[in-house]
Amino acid sequence: MAPNGSPAPDAGALRDQLRRRGLRWTPQRRMILDVLAGTRGHITGSEVLERCRERDAETTASTVYRTLDVLEELGYVHHSHGAGGREEFHVLPAEEHAHLQCETCGRSWEVDAGEAADLVGRLQRNRGFTVHLGHLTIAGLCADCRQGGSAGT
Repeated sequence: MAPNGSPAPDAGALRDQLRRRGLRWTPQRRMILDVLAGTRGHITGSEVLERCRERDAETTASTVYRTLDVLEELGYVHHSHGAGGREEFHVLPAEEHAHLQCETCGRSWEVDAGEAADLVGRLQRNRGFTVHLGHLTIAGLCADCRQGGSAGT
């Protein structure tokens, strides 16, 4: 079990999937997978790079980002964007979900597909628009910041 509560990524299965795609199982890819397996919640590509460089200073950004792209294609990670446009990755997401992010304190919360269903359904019906829920971040004010008046409301 990974620290994020998901089953730990199976390195052997990933190695086999990479080889079927004509890609090599390298020490760098193994290290990236180890970093991701030790991640709880969201992580940015630059954070993955930083953690890899703590283990191997020679790690390049291109290796990390190319590997993250491949891992997303294989379903091991899923990326989304925060309210400020920051790209974040989830390791082995259980299901696609959106996010709420407070513009004042910066905290964020996950919104599961069931909770977002009304909004997503209305957008589909009224606008013919299909939402990719994992890319949806709604910015606003959390209850604590709103009550504290720290945003000037």
